[in-house]
Amino acid sequence: MLIGREKQQQELLDLLRSKESQFCAIYGRRRVGKTFLVKQTFEGQFAFVHTGLNDATKEEQLWEFRESLRSAGMKHCRLPKTWFEAFHLLEQHLSTLPQKKKIVFIDELPWLDTPKSRFVSALEHFWNGWANMRNDIVLIVCGSATSWIISKIVRNYGGLHNRLTRQIYLRPFSLRECEQYAQKQSLQMSRQNIVETYMVLGGVPYYWSLLKPNLSSAQNIDQLFFAKHGPLRDEFKALYASLFRSPQPYIAIVTALGTKKVGMTFDQITAAIPINLGGKLSEKLEELEQCDFVRSYTALGKKKKDTRYQLIDNFTLFHFKFIANQAVDNEQFWTSSIGKPKYNTWCGLAFERVCLLHTRQILVALGISGISSGIFSWTYRPKDKSEEGAQVDLLIDRSDNVINLCEIKFSKGPFVLTKQYDAKLRRKLGIFLDSTKTRKAVWPTMITSYGMVRNAYSNGIIHQLTMEDLFVQ
Repeated sequence: MLIGREKQQQELLDLLRSKESQFCAIYGRRRVGKTFLVKQTFEGQFAFVHTGLNDATKEEQLWEFRESLRSAGMKHCRLPKTWFEAFHLLEQHLSTLPQKKKIVFIDELPWLDTPKSRFVSALEHFWNGWANMRNDIVLIVCGSATSWIISKIVRNYGGLHNRLTRQIYLRPFSLRECEQYAQKQSLQMSRQNIVETYMVLGGVPYYWSLLKPNLSSAQNIDQLFFAKHGPLRDEFKALYASLFRSPQPYIAIVTALGTKKVGMTFDQITAAIPINLGGKLSEKLEELEQCDFVRSYTALGKKKKDTRYQLIDNFTLFHFKFIANQAVDNEQFWTSSIGKPKYNTWCGLAFERVCLLHTRQILVALGISGISSGIFSWTYRPKDKSEEGAQVDLLIDRSDNVINLCEIKFSKGPFVLTKQYDAKLRRKLGIFLDSTKTRKAVWPTMITSYGMVRNAYSNGIIHQLTMEDLFVQ
């Protein structure tokens, strides 16, 4: 039941058509479906499959590797003492197989790299000294420890430098893909249900697989997070520990970013985190971006040095808002929270994040997917405290001399643009025009849940998008 992975599956199948041996790395966050993709694509075609053990010694890893060789059909297989010996045994096994493509799949590869094991050196020797000399090996490796995969495999500057023939980053599902998944799972969910669930879970397939068809969206969130043995109650720590060997610095960064809606500059993050990273902050931020936890953006008219980093992961934001440092013993906490001020505030913020994760769909809905466009944010902070500031979360700066100034509002029904809110928008537009001195046309654009009620003030909005537009394929 592969959903939304057609392109990635085709990339994997293309490996078999090559006349040379292929080395492919697949990476992405925990529970995003990496192993499922490989097994669904090549079920029954593997020459060798092995999965690393979490938190095991080198000896335990090697013992399990020997067992995987036995499972693959190698009857007389001694216990290797080193990874060089282990890969030599794998070479012997593969050499006995018929003359056709041999798929070698090593899952959770980072776990095999225990201290002083020289695992990476042995892997380099296996690929450079043997597999790459042949034309029949397809080596596929993957793991949730994204930072390890990137630093040790994708950006390896040693023996594996430029040796990868294919790399696949598996992203979380979009709203449309979550809808398709829900339909396959017989979950009776409206698009509002899907959006509200996405605001909590993001697009991680495994989290969606835990939803029960006989429960409402709110009841499902209760049973996942607030029930005594809820399966996602402690997922936050497990998530970051699986992605990063030393998760504390990353957690410190996202914790700091979670306090600022519009994000923080590099210097602000440095001052806010309680850990001295010794010049490694740029690297950590890049890795968080690669895992889709953080986005970096430059406000319109600002320079690269003014780049801001914004926490974009809905699962992490939900954790900070409702779980972290809170002793919740109410198993119906989420159901009872609906409609309360804290819940309503969170809904507005979370819906904005959903929109920022679906900017491609927004461009399609605006009919400008073929026009070169920059996605920005914009904030005006007056020098004089008596003046009023302004903020726009989504600006689309188009090459056809138009800027879409997007206002994002979450509501349970059609949004009513009141006289007061219209005055606020006009004031914001005036500040934007005055401070940026832009010569482009600026078009007020509303993105709402259910559209807008037509009244005397709605005519000033050039484009009106709804959550339906976020489901574009």
